Amino acid sequence: MKKIAAVLLLAIFLTGNQTPTFSQTIYEADTEFCDTLKYALINSLREPIDQAIAEIYRDDKDAPAGLTWAAYDSEILKIKQVYGVGGAYEVTVKVTPYYRAHITYGEDIVVVSADGNLIGYQHLKTYPRIEFN
Repeated sequence: MKKIAAVLLLAIFLTGNQTPTFSQTIYEADTEFCDTLKYALINSLREPIDQAIAEIYRDDKDAPAGLTWAAYDSEILKIKQVYGVGGAYEVTVKVTPYYRAHITYGEDIVVVSADGNLIGYQHLKTYPRIEFN
């Protein structure tokens, strides 16, 4: 009888002392939450987008050295769900490569899978290169 009472007391003690915990998202950013998610998604796809930019401008003799792009200047055009909820996703991003102090050199559309593989790209426009003395 004492063993049953001891086990019962121990069970009450262990379950009665647990305080409920509530999870809350900690949001620390300078932008609205939706914009922050957009920039986080675009930045997570930086490597395949860099690869696409390199391929697009590889044969362009006028392309300036150090051509890059910025996530805040990019636009998500489409997110395609390939295999249903929780499956693979394809993200279509419009990117504007620039050089020097954000001088735009072109406009491109890049399609990337959410797991970081380059699917395809399309070059839309090339702007004239500006030379500085």
